[in-house]
Amino acid sequence: MVANALWGWLEKWKKANWQCRGKPIWAADEWKDIATRVEKLPVKVRHVDAHVPKSRANKEHRNNEQVDQAAKIEVSKIDLDWQHKGELFLARWAHDASGHPGRDATYKWTQDRGVDLTMDSISQVIHDCEMCAAIKQAKQVKPLWYGGQWSKYKYGEAWQIDYITPPQTGQGKHYVLTIVEATTGWLETYPVPHAMARNTILGPKKQVIWRHGTPERIESDSGTHFKNSLINNWAKEHGIERVYHIPYHAPAAGKVERYNGLLKTTLKALGGGSFKNWEQHLAKATWLVNT
Repeated sequence: MVANALWGWLEKWKKANWQCRGKPIWAADEWKDIATRVEKLPVKVRHVDAHVPKSRANKEHRNNEQVDQAAKIEVSKIDLDWQHKGELFLARWAHDASGHPGRDATYKWTQDRGVDLTMDSISQVIHDCEMCAAIKQAKQVKPLWYGGQWSKYKYGEAWQIDYITPPQTGQGKHYVLTIVEATTGWLETYPVPHAMARNTILGPKKQVIWRHGTPERIESDSGTHFKNSLINNWAKEHGIERVYHIPYHAPAAGKVERYNGLLKTTLKALGGGSFKNWEQHLAKATWLVNT
């Protein structure tokens, strides 16, 4: 059939809109693809008698028999394998593009966008996702919530702040001011080139006051970028109490220290095991920490 098609049937089928005697030809899409390819490539066809008795079979006949068997068995396996691999590739893309949520959320994201994926393929991708595994492991660390002293505060009234120092970016950013809400652990981040008083003021101003309202209390360590007259005057003008932790006292700075570690783990996961392009990943990493 293939030989006859290449010798002349393809042209007839094409003129008849891929029909034969008024009916669509079998595997029309495949024949259309073949027709497109042979227009651009020189094709030589030689007919070999098939299914001849073994006593009459020569080398060409035996080769033809092997090709027939390979086509029946191996092609079906390859097609199924590539179909499965293609779905996993699409599932990985959807899981990453949707922000690495869980199975149900990823499935909903794909359905909303007309992407047809099975729950099984999504589950496999999430199970194999190194970033999700790293974030899950980091989140399993018990939080150092300490009870009574926070019970009097409502959401947004008390925050802890600190700096982390990923590698310097091409734009000169070398620090991230981390700002953690004390009653819930909500994280805000603010990338800056230097850990200095002015940036320590801009971070809470833009990420806390403009989004959550003016807090009553901000805690930090007593480093010079936190404890100085410029910050003290700004806090006093806004009615914010400044509280300084005892150096190297984990229970006091527990919230922000824990979230520093979680943020760095997430940034490295997004960077493929390093802090590469961390500034580009910062917003997504912050969102992942908060989900």
